[in-house]
Amino acid sequence: MPSPKAQKIDLNSDYPCPCGRRGRLMPIVLTEAFGCNKCQQIFVVEENGHAIEQLSTTYPYKRSWHWTGSRWSKAYPRIRDSYLPVALLIIVVVFVVGLFLAPNLPKEPHIIIGFIMGAVVALMLIVLMYWLAYRR
Repeated sequence: MPSPKAQKIDLNSDYPCPCGRRGRLMPIVLTEAFGCNKCQQIFVVEENGHAIEQLSTTYPYKRSWHWTGSRWSKAYPRIRDSYLPVALLIIVVVFVVGLFLAPNLPKEPHIIIGFIMGAVVALMLIVLMYWLAYRR
């Protein structure tokens, strides 16, 4: 079983594409870079030789991967990987605060309906954030 530790990348070997499109990374002659035969992306080997970085990207942040011997793993997990837990924590905090404040609220129905609608809007924003973060 291969080690989950990052292994040094061999510049003369080919690897599966980390973008998940079933392409192969082929070495580009006379460079320390790889090109994918499916998605046409270029990946540069970082200075330490243990990670590759996507060179031509439309994302605002560069993406990097480590080779574990059998698959690529993200080199630097980003905040988008934790959107869902943070969003759920915010919703739980809002509901707990709402439960503590509920006995002190006036018993007028429009205030309670407003609180419920606010919670629904917050939940919809979380779903939208999650969808935007994980779509391809």
